[in-house]
Amino acid sequence: MGRSSGQRFLVTGASGQVGGELLHTLAPFGQVIAPLRADMDLANPDSVRAFVRDAKPDWIVSAGAYTAVDKAESEPELAYAINRDAVAAMGVEAKALGASVLHFSTDYVFNGEGTVPWVEDDPTGPLGVYGASKLAGEQALLESGAAAIVFRTSWVYGATGKNFLRTILKLARERTELRIVDDQHGAPTWSRSLAQMAAHVIARSGQKREAAAPFRGIYHVAGGGETTWAGFAREAIAMLQDLEPETSLAKVTGIPSSEYPTAATRPGNSRLNCGKITQAFGWKPVDWRESLKLVIAEVQLPTPTD
Repeated sequence: MGRSSGQRFLVTGASGQVGGELLHTLAPFGQVIAPLRADMDLANPDSVRAFVRDAKPDWIVSAGAYTAVDKAESEPELAYAINRDAVAAMGVEAKALGASVLHFSTDYVFNGEGTVPWVEDDPTGPLGVYGASKLAGEQALLESGAAAIVFRTSWVYGATGKNFLRTILKLARERTELRIVDDQHGAPTWSRSLAQMAAHVIARSGQKREAAAPFRGIYHVAGGGETTWAGFAREAIAMLQDLEPETSLAKVTGIPSSEYPTAATRPGNSRLNCGKITQAFGWKPVDWRESLKLVIAEVQLPTPTD
């Protein structure tokens, strides 16, 4: 990866899983600006516009989002303000500045049917407010005319923060059985891999004005291979058992989604075809099991209490 200097990066969502990793992967390229909510409130497009104008970034890396999938059903206005309106504002300001935008989106823009991995130009059909608001954000960003790249991803997890993996590892030490959905299919995606991918794309794009313009559009980026949530949990617990052979850990029982009702319907097919980003940037997904092994070795959980 080439080392650039003097570029300014505005990272949203720096307290989240992907945003936190971006602070490290983008540091070699120049100055990284990571506003707090008090400085730039994603729920307030005027706040977003003002901050971007003042910061004058060369790149906006948009990792911040409203991601409470179930809560979004009862908070649609807030979900759309953050996932659509803030992103639209970034696009308009980036276009005016000649800046590029990297934006993270989700497989939830699709209807989750079938068994074939989704490609970028497949018809969309979100099942709930979260997916619909993220789709609206994608559309608004691309319609702004900014030099923008959208990365759709799935099942993001990491060694820190609130995510499925950390929850499962904690519960595996506390219970004898975990009943986990086994009919939703996708690829777990390490947050650090996404941040490394973003840095790779920036390095390939260069330092020129509107550097991302030749690559403008939507790309799918996820872990390699596929599994179910129950399969993900089984693999994670097995890896933890290898590290802690004396610890008694829960067994995983797979259940259908119908036995675990949620406010928002989850897609059954979250598989993403990542061939386009490989062709455009030479970025190849890492098999989800390989990434998981690295994360399991790194993750730190509270010591269980009696």
